[in-house]
Amino acid sequence: MKLEVVTIGTELLLGQIIDTNAAELGRALAGAGVEVVRRSSVADRPDAIRAAVAEALDRTGFVITTGGLGPTRDDMTKKEVAALFNKPLRLNADVLRALEERFRRLGRAMPAVNRTQAEVPDGATVLPNPRGTAPGLWVEDRGRVVVMLPGVPSEMRGLLADEVLPRLAQRSSGAGLVVRSRTVRTTGVAESALAERVGPIEDEIAPLTLAYLPSTDGVELRVTAWGLAADDAERRLAAAMAQLRERAGADGYGEDGTDLAAVVLALLRARNARLVVAESCTGGLVSGRITAVPGASDVFIGGVVAYDNVVKSGTLGVRPELLDKHGAVSEEVVRAMAEGMQRQFAVDAALAITGIAGPTGGTAEKPVGTVWLAARYGAEVRALKRIFPGDRGEIRARAAQAALDLLRRLIAGAP
Repeated sequence: MKLEVVTIGTELLLGQIIDTNAAELGRALAGAGVEVVRRSSVADRPDAIRAAVAEALDRTGFVITTGGLGPTRDDMTKKEVAALFNKPLRLNADVLRALEERFRRLGRAMPAVNRTQAEVPDGATVLPNPRGTAPGLWVEDRGRVVVMLPGVPSEMRGLLADEVLPRLAQRSSGAGLVVRSRTVRTTGVAESALAERVGPIEDEIAPLTLAYLPSTDGVELRVTAWGLAADDAERRLAAAMAQLRERAGADGYGEDGTDLAAVVLALLRARNARLVVAESCTGGLVSGRITAVPGASDVFIGGVVAYDNVVKSGTLGVRPELLDKHGAVSEEVVRAMAEGMQRQFAVDAALAITGIAGPTGGTAEKPVGTVWLAARYGAEVRALKRIFPGDRGEIRARAAQAALDLLRRLIAGAP
């Protein structure tokens, strides 16, 4: 089964809100064996909404929309879809009673404007929304279907799981067929270098497909099974994942949603080791990554944001002459930062990061993006210089990821 997704909201186009609904729909529908062949976003304008839905219907005959079902003047999805199907809007008594009861439970009088949310295209199926005031709507006519869902993510997810996916499962002509993906997560290797190593695997794993997904965290290798029986898809995916893990080698650190910080913590926990972190240019990002992992407290002692040289020398014990001779962004200083943290807190492992995140501060010898990293585990130490691309935020994110990866490789004895 194939369909299109249209997300509606001027705020999406302006970048004021990230379109998480589209991603959520893609994942959930794929898991149900439904292929999203195209998705688009349009502004809260009548002509844009009607054109986007009409064009999508012409291509696939089935469209899911999100947004534009609220009570205000800029919420016009329902009106435009109803007009597209030549169906009048009629006040639905059951929806109105549910709205009034919701406001009573909240101890508030229902504003008159909310009555418009009880207007339903003639013949439409109402999808009850216990999480909000806007019900979902399923409009079907002569084989064409438009499913309208609220734009509030929690409401959209609830309606999708409770009302939409069960209906799609019933009508899907490819009963039992699924669309499933798995990923191998890599870091510390360029996309092009990884592609050379993976080689002609796409021919070997067909009909599965392979995609390279680069980000500040690294490159994900995503393999997807399209329209296969569930057991066949799982068997093929497992075989392909084994091949990808082998070819990724030491650059692969996990699968699917694996977090590198969690991997590092697990390695340390298995060795009853404790960790401290000294950060300059990342300003606490590494510590934040670590403490976001549940149970981090049994491994992670804490960190120091040594942004100024006074903190590097006064708190971490970096000798002033090292700072004067080599500068804060140098191998000598980052090694001293890691050593100072490890010594001061008497722990097994330490990480240190110092660099130039920009947009100013770079020189010909040390351009913006220059970062020095150091990891210590026991008496072993590794230092690494990287020059990261991107803006300030991207450089800092890449540096945090690289620091965690440096420690992972040191503990695991990987190159």
